[in-house]
Amino acid sequence: MDRPGALSGLRATLARYARTHLGDARRWCVALSGGPDSLALTAAAAPVLPTAALIVDHGLQASSTRVAEAAREQAMHLGCVEAQVITVSVGGVGGPEAAARTARYAALEEARAGAPVLIGHTLDDQAETVLLGLGRGSGPRSISGMRPYDPPWCRPLLGVRRAVTAAVCTELGLTAWRDPHNHDRRFTRSRLRNEVLPLLEDVLGGGVAEALARTATALREDAEVLDADAERALQHASAGPGGRRAAELDAGVLAALPAALRRRAIRSWLAAGGAAGLTDKQIRAVDALTSDWHGQGGVAVGGRLAHTRLIAERRDGRLRLRTEPV
Repeated sequence: MDRPGALSGLRATLARYARTHLGDARRWCVALSGGPDSLALTAAAAPVLPTAALIVDHGLQASSTRVAEAAREQAMHLGCVEAQVITVSVGGVGGPEAAARTARYAALEEARAGAPVLIGHTLDDQAETVLLGLGRGSGPRSISGMRPYDPPWCRPLLGVRRAVTAAVCTELGLTAWRDPHNHDRRFTRSRLRNEVLPLLEDVLGGGVAEALARTATALREDAEVLDADAERALQHASAGPGGRRAAELDAGVLAALPAALRRRAIRSWLAAGGAAGLTDKQIRAVDALTSDWHGQGGVAVGGRLAHTRLIAERRDGRLRLRTEPV
């Protein structure tokens, strides 16, 4: 029988999530760091379906091997059918936080063997993500937060506070790893967590984290409708002979669209063409090739290939992409 309290509540949350999004799943994985959020999620998940714990060792701290092994042992104790430690090399593109995230998700993708991956992001993580996006000023998409279900990534705890996952660990007598990076002022997210959000809670009288999470949900719901409309518009703008989708876009068709749909269509086209790390400034510059055309040159956007850059340009009334060496 489940213990009363935080654990049973977390299991109920996971059960509701699984019914909505993972009804056909026969097994799943949990991304386990050894921290309280992922440990609590593992404890809730292991009795429900055969669960494999995936522990990524980034090698960024002297104790990382010990921490990863401790997480593996705890996963097996909690009832996981498998627990593996995956060692990765973290690059330097985009800064340490972004590089570690890129390496982690690549490792999880390779190891999941087709199963969905449960990730222990909480409501507090969502609030921090919204604040980061707001500060960067990259438009509604950046403050829509993380998706609860973005296959294969599953985030069933986005409505759960960190205090709940900590309580689960206390109930079960689990010793959770406390990442020192979470209190390192060199990292932006750490300062948001420990300085900015507590100040906002104090100044605004509480409830800020929940309000930010609600904002993310509302924006994401609106964005999903607009993205669907933008995809239809993109198909029309890229229609080639016989209705086949072409690599180039009709600038005139795009220019007739409302700005919100046009920029979404352009973003999707750029991403499909190999652009990475797109900013709102870049998207608006490409948008100007249709909405404010006066013969300007092409726009450089970040590409995925090393030693090359991607250029969006307008020729003969159509937008096209080309690459050039750096």
